[in-house]
Formats: sequence, structure tokens, C-alpha cells
Amino acid sequence: MPEAIVRPFPLKSPLRVLSSLRLTVVCLGLGMLLVFLGTLAQVHLGIHAVQERYFQSLIVFWSPPGASWKIPILPGGYLLGTVLLVNLIAAHGVRFQLTKKKLGIILLHFGVILLLIGQLLTGLFARETQMRIDEGQTAGYSEAPREVELAVIDRTDPNFDQVVAIPESILTRGGTIQNPTLPFTLNIRKFMGNTHLAMRSQMPEGRPSLATAGFGPKIVAEEAPRTVKDDERDLSAAYVEVNGVQGSLGTWLVSNAIPNTQPVTVDGHTYELVMRQRRFYKQFALTLLDFAHDRYAGTDIPKNFSSRVRLLDPERNENREVLISMNDPLRYRGFTFYQSGFDNDDKTTILQVVKNPAMLLPYIACGLVAAGLLVQFSMHLFGFIRKRA
Repeated sequence: MPEAIVRPFPLKSPLRVLSSLRLTVVCLGLGMLLVFLGTLAQVHLGIHAVQERYFQSLIVFWSPPGASWKIPILPGGYLLGTVLLVNLIAAHGVRFQLTKKKLGIILLHFGVILLLIGQLLTGLFARETQMRIDEGQTAGYSEAPREVELAVIDRTDPNFDQVVAIPESILTRGGTIQNPTLPFTLNIRKFMGNTHLAMRSQMPEGRPSLATAGFGPKIVAEEAPRTVKDDERDLSAAYVEVNGVQGSLGTWLVSNAIPNTQPVTVDGHTYELVMRQRRFYKQFALTLLDFAHDRYAGTDIPKNFSSRVRLLDPERNENREVLISMNDPLRYRGFTFYQSGFDNDDKTTILQVVKNPAMLLPYIACGLVAAGLLVQFSMHLFGFIRKRA
């Protein structure tokens, strides 16, 4: 019998698959489909939910209405971007050579690579919050408009408040929460992302409340679908049971629709419970000195609105006035403060606070792409002129 011939596995085949032009075309086609489906889904989910589900994910899942199961239907934006990035790098390792004639192509592709990396870093680390300041008020924190937290406040020390903040991501999981600084545990019996709240006197037929303390027994909380509109916010609520050494001390209803704190007494010591928008504290503070809302003459159409604030940063000895307007943001300590809106009869300013560590990468990437195109077209143009000469 003739001997079987064993061919060695080509080591370059995986690299050639990753550098394949077919893979590029497939990824670009899936990307177009992802953008199309994500655009349609904004009608029912809203732009923020679509960003998280379609573009800031590895896999896009789908489930029928009311079903508890889900199936993968598409690769998400993170997965497609990563595959395109690997594909582009592999293509350079297999097909392109570092020569003067390829300088423009190399610059262009390096700009695209940097653009993909910048978008990935932006999705992972960028954060947008808001800072609402009344005239004469000083604020040292910003708030996430679509995320809440449960705050347990200890006001024993007259010089400062000791706060334990539990973010929404932990509240949604439920169960028991224990913090070493608290002499009790918190049992999240039920968390509702959005609710309709009403006084029990107005809805006597409402379902019984899980709350046994505070103002919870007087309120009916009905769970509602989460809002998809950009100008609305969810009214989140949770039933929180406080357990001391001797057992349960009661269950409280907390909601970001109710700004009042509720006292909890444990071993003769009083704590306060409150649900609020998640806060991000800064190393500096802003004081709103004056808010200006300019309108076009004879109309109510906004022409410009701006905030004159005082920036206070003891660590850096900063104490100066800054004007923040629609086209002139404030950039300080890695944060950018944009004039976003106003409220309370022009007495309250709303500043959009953006922190993006990869903010400069898209500008550098676009500059490299432009330079690559300029170099490549210039080389072809000069070559054509030399041939004509």
C-alpha cells in the first residue's frame, strides 16, 4: 500500500483568514445592517438603550415580547469593531510592505486603526452627566440623568456627612447588601426601574405596599415600562428592608421622585435613607453667579444662553470667574462643561459634564487619514505630471 502523505498545516493560513478582504466586506455589511436595525429600534427603546444594546455590546440578543429567553441575532458594535481592527492589522502584516510608495496608504490605515481604538475607548470610559445649579448655589458634583443610587447618610459628625452610596447596578440584582461602615444590612426586596406613584387615599384599590415604615405604606407604587424619551426620566423606586442584630427593623419605600430623606434609628443612632440620581463628586466646585437667556427681539425664540460661574479649586489655588455659553464650553481637569439648558424661570442652569479620556484620538485619526490621502494623491499627481513631461 502506498504510504499516506501528511501535509504540514500552513502556519500562515489563520493570518490569511484574518486579513481576508471577504472578512472586511462581511463585517462592513453586518455593520450596515446593525446601524439600520438600531435606527429602527430607537422608536421603541430610545437612543440610550439602543446604544447599550446594539453598539456597546459584543452580541445583540432578541426575545419575543413577554418571553424570558433570548437568542443571539447579530454581532454587536464592539465585536464588529474589534474584528475590523484585527483584519486591518493582519492585512498590513500579509499584503502591505513598508515602502515610500505605500506611505500614504499606511498613514490612512493607521488613522482608521486609531479611529477604531478611540471609539472603543470612548464607549468604555467616556461618561456624560449633568450639573444643575441655581443662582447663588455652589455645586461640587454632577448627576447621571438615567441612573439612580440608594444613599445611606450618617449626619452624626457636624463637620461632614458620611455617605454610603449603592448604585443602580447593584440594586437591580436585589438580595442582601452589607457595608462594613454600617451597623446593619440592607435587603433589596424589590427594585422597579420606573413607576407610577400615587397616594393611597387617591387609590384605595391599589395593591398592598411592601413598606412597613416611613411614608411607604401611604403610597401606591405601580411598576411601569422604562421611558424611551430623551426629555423624560424614570421614576425609580425600591423596597428596602433594614436588618439589625435583633432582626428586621422594617421596610422602607425609597424613590428618586421623593427628595425627602427617611430616618432609620439603629441602636439609638439615626441614619437617613434616600434614592437620588447617581452622583459623581469633583475635586472642585462651581458657583452660579448669573444666568443669561437672550432672545431674538420681539420673539420667545432663544438666541443664546450662558452661565457666569466662579471656579473654586483649593488644591490648585483656583478662584476665578468663567463664562460658559452655547459655543464656548469650560474645560478643566479632564472635564468639559457645556451649556445644555435652563430651568426654573431662567434661575437654574443645566450644564452637560463630559469626561472622555480618548477625546483627542478622533482628531488625530482624522488628521492621519487626511494626511494619508493627501500624500497618496500627491504622489500619483506628480507621477502623472512627470510622465506627461
